[in-house]
Amino acid sequence: MIRVLVVDDDFMVAKVHSGFVAKVPGFAVAGVAHSGQDALAAVDRLRPDLVLLDIYLPDLSGLEVLRRLREGGAVVDVLAVTAARDVTTIRTALRSGVVHYLIKPFTFETLRDRLERYAVAHHRLSGSGEVVQDDVDRLFVALRPVPPELPKGLTAPTAELVAGALRGAGTDLSASECAERVGLSRVSTRRYLEHFVGAGKAAVTLRYGSAGRPERRYRWTGGA
Repeated sequence: MIRVLVVDDDFMVAKVHSGFVAKVPGFAVAGVAHSGQDALAAVDRLRPDLVLLDIYLPDLSGLEVLRRLREGGAVVDVLAVTAARDVTTIRTALRSGVVHYLIKPFTFETLRDRLERYAVAHHRLSGSGEVVQDDVDRLFVALRPVPPELPKGLTAPTAELVAGALRGAGTDLSASECAERVGLSRVSTRRYLEHFVGAGKAAVTLRYGSAGRPERRYRWTGGA
């Protein structure tokens, strides 16, 4: 499980964000803090993997919390979650190493997408040893959000339907198998699956049979 510390000065917002995190498979809320000092103490005490960090806090700014975490050598990732829209704040957060920057308000789907992408990167970096360039490329693709506009002919509701089927399969699926689960044609389903591959949300492997072209098998990689 990826343990998350939720930091927000608004108690209700913190509760909502905690609920969002708890709904994403593979994630758990390690704790909640409502001020900068509490956040620093909670990171030291709870050792979370990820902090959802608001910028506007009553004592220290989120940027100051981030600076102290980096200077203190805390082994924790930070995802900025804030209403701050000014370029200076965003630039400072990015230069301080946040894994992403979400502007409030946002939907559960938006946060889930970022968390799932973070999970891919987190698990790929959890081992030891060295990586090759292809590994690094896939890592950075995983952290990039899906483009907001789907390719022409694809719709968001159907994309979510196909994504849900692939995510819940627990194994790889062919386009035909996925199509049967969602009630679409194989051709249409394959377009969505290929879109997910291009967006870094799914991986494709080839299964070779005794004759004919190899079968393309799709596996969800956007999160658990």
